Amino acid sequence: MSVLDEDPLSHERLDVELGSSWEEAGGRFTIGTAMEIDALIEAGVEEADVFIASTNGDNTNLVVAQIAQRRFKVDRVIARVLDPRRAAWYQEQGLQTICPTQIAIEQLQQAALGEVL
Repeated sequence: MSVLDEDPLSHERLDVELGSSWEEAGGRFTIGTAMEIDALIEAGVEEADVFIASTNGDNTNLVVAQIAQRRFKVDRVIARVLDPRRAAWYQEQGLQTICPTQIAIEQLQQAALGEVL
């Protein structure tokens, strides 16, 4: 598994969670931004079976996911998208999306219906 992050301190957080270094656990950590082709290549996008775009920005996730899908021919690409309408539209276009906002809406609806029943 490879992680690409522009924050070098996120590497330290990974190490703390594992109790050892990320590399000792078989991971790869690359410092850079997902919008940099060289950083994606250094992180191993060319060898990836799965690519997950999960930055703080929908636009970045959508663009980078499409780059992984179209340019690097990664078999399975997933983009985290907060806007439910955009997530649905991109899903219809063939890009797998995960929408935490939609998941929260559905869970709240289930909880509310469960209270009513």
